[in-house]
Amino acid sequence: MTTVRNLLESKESATNFSVEASGSVLDAIKAMAEAHIGAVLVKDGGKIVGIFTERDYLIKGELEGRTAKNTKVGDVMTSKMMTVTMDTSVEQCMGLMNQYRIRHLPVVENDQLVGLVSIRDVMVAALQNRESEIRGLENYIMGSGFQS
Repeated sequence: MTTVRNLLESKESATNFSVEASGSVLDAIKAMAEAHIGAVLVKDGGKIVGIFTERDYLIKGELEGRTAKNTKVGDVMTSKMMTVTMDTSVEQCMGLMNQYRIRHLPVVENDQLVGLVSIRDVMVAALQNRESEIRGLENYIMGSGFQS
């Protein structure tokens, strides 16, 4: 069973991008574009207070007539975040992402942020798990002498 710990250990970059709640949405968008990511964590005084995603920008920004330059990230971020721990399974992550229609899960241990997993991270791991299961079943079938 693949866990969040395995996902974080296999990620190329362990950087957790964050912006200040008092910063502009435009600055957050620039940071996301430069890093090629779809979400940043939002801090207020060093404490994580939310997450800002592409969806937040579209729904709470553009659709409500706000301008990115004049809107604070704290005004349009998502403050209620679903979080996971290092021992959360990939399947549990998929369930949370599906149930809450989210694409990013902050990873928290002992009230400290240790990482962020995306739907891409979870899907890649889930596909690898399925491929491994299929190979195992194929090997079992071929080794048992069963012929179709």
